[in-house]
Amino acid sequence: MRLPVLALCLTSATAAFGGDPETCAAVRMADLGWTDIALTNTTAEIILDALGYDAEQTLLGLDVTYTALKDNQMDVFLGNWRPFQDEQYGQFFTDGSVEPIGVNLEGAKYTLVVPDYVAAEGVADFNDLAKFADQFDRKIYAIEPGSNQPLLDMIAANAHGLGDWEIVETSEAGMLSQVSRTYPDQGWIVFLGWEPHPMNVNYDLTYLTGGDAEFGPNFGGATVHTISRKGYAAECPNVAKLLANLSFDLTYENTGMGMMMGDGVAAAEAATAMIAANPQNLDRWLDGVTTLSGEPGLPAVKAALGL
Repeated sequence: MRLPVLALCLTSATAAFGGDPETCAAVRMADLGWTDIALTNTTAEIILDALGYDAEQTLLGLDVTYTALKDNQMDVFLGNWRPFQDEQYGQFFTDGSVEPIGVNLEGAKYTLVVPDYVAAEGVADFNDLAKFADQFDRKIYAIEPGSNQPLLDMIAANAHGLGDWEIVETSEAGMLSQVSRTYPDQGWIVFLGWEPHPMNVNYDLTYLTGGDAEFGPNFGGATVHTISRKGYAAECPNVAKLLANLSFDLTYENTGMGMMMGDGVAAAEAATAMIAANPQNLDRWLDGVTTLSGEPGLPAVKAALGL
């Protein structure tokens, strides 16, 4: 489904705004329990709090997130992966229930992966999976319910000869726990992989070709967008300006996520450390952004973070 292009006037138009009304002080952010969103959400939360806002994250499923935005129960969501989410959630954009704020990551990918040692045995494409059904125990490991519809549709349609396979829906952590148990002994496993994510550093992985119908071309090549509930940018232009500016790259997110998943660092600590290690980003992120009360945003954030 092709999503309508909505004008993103806020990037330039909000530069002159001085703060937001007090009704914008609380910023409700949807969280999926994904490590990448935990890093980006927490980065936004730290900056918003330093600007005098009260940002709060709520853990929701992906389908519930869109409904919550539509029903004015959430304000923003930093995890709109396109084109992956276009088909299942395109109607929310078409009817205006949610609105785009900006792109926060480019160059992402999202599709099925196998360890390199499995690929070496002849599994490089979605159509190869059925040839090795017994080795895989006819299971594909995925994340939380509500995020796996393309895989469920694939099974229902018997695409790639996988009609008798099972999609094991758990969570990011649950799926990767299965990988960590299987990988050291070179066990066979196929699971949902994406970048940015430390899995790309921790394991030698092969992204499977042939999944264009399920995830789009270029291994589910994606941009990650920040979206909001209807009318939010007009109501709270200063927050919207910050979120429009707030973008990352693969190296930044892989590094921050690696701290969280590999070193056991809490999201707040990892996000703070990444900001401190890359203070030049604040100039871009806070361009045209003020505190809630209308004071210059950049010096306020630097002072709050001791930079």
